[in-house]
Amino acid sequence: MAIITLTTDFGEKDYFAGAVKGAIYTELEQQVRIVDISHSVSPFHISEAAYIIRNAYNSFPKGSIHIIGIDSEFTPENKHLAVLLDDHYFICANNGILSLLASEIKPAKIVEINIHDKLQTNFPVLDVFVKVASHLARGGTLEVIGKSISEIKYLKEFEPIINTDKNQIVGHVIYIDNYGNVITNIPRKLFEQVGKGRKFKLSARMVGFENIHESYSGWINFEQEKEKRGVEDGKKLALFNSAGYIELAIYKSNPSTVGSAATLFGLDLRDTVTINFQ
Repeated sequence: MAIITLTTDFGEKDYFAGAVKGAIYTELEQQVRIVDISHSVSPFHISEAAYIIRNAYNSFPKGSIHIIGIDSEFTPENKHLAVLLDDHYFICANNGILSLLASEIKPAKIVEINIHDKLQTNFPVLDVFVKVASHLARGGTLEVIGKSISEIKYLKEFEPIINTDKNQIVGHVIYIDNYGNVITNIPRKLFEQVGKGRKFKLSARMVGFENIHESYSGWINFEQEKEKRGVEDGKKLALFNSAGYIELAIYKSNPSTVGSAATLFGLDLRDTVTINFQ
């Protein structure tokens, strides 16, 4: 049974996500399993969508098909792609999101979808992406629905910048999770390559950090009696998260009551995060 995942900025209020699922079932009847990865991506936010799908897709079996409905309107400057990457299929617009997914793994095949002349639509995820996903789910090849290309739109501005002296990394916020934790685009691998074990200061607006922990509770001394540790909830911290990126958090914060890292630090998407090494 084929697996098709959906990652969109459709939200939960409108009919869009439901219509896409219905169209897939109409095409494939019961020979498919549909999984919602997220429909709560910020509207048109490519880097946020890339972070979500990049850290979710490899939990699925090889051969899974991933529809990404972000900024997908078909225009001469925003063509549609179907891609075989890491033994998974991705269907998306050529808006740069693929370059963020494929920053470390080269796609095995890329085709520019060319079935638009057969469809009349202003909802490409419903008509174009569903048709392509259903074709692949039946065992069809990429070459049938598009022409092979080698170049894709590349978003270099989403990469962290390293200065010439190799003592500073400048990144930015790419994602804010459900807890209000702030995820940067600075991966652990880059931090270790540039830092080489040196002391550092991480700065983001008015907050600073001089340690990065391995977990949310990594700063707690569990050998000390709990009564002597003081107040633990609300502690600000930086850590390497499960996706391997530097994350800024408030220990056991609640965004709806006491606030979160995003609100208390005054951080939002694309805000700058700087690491200076000594």
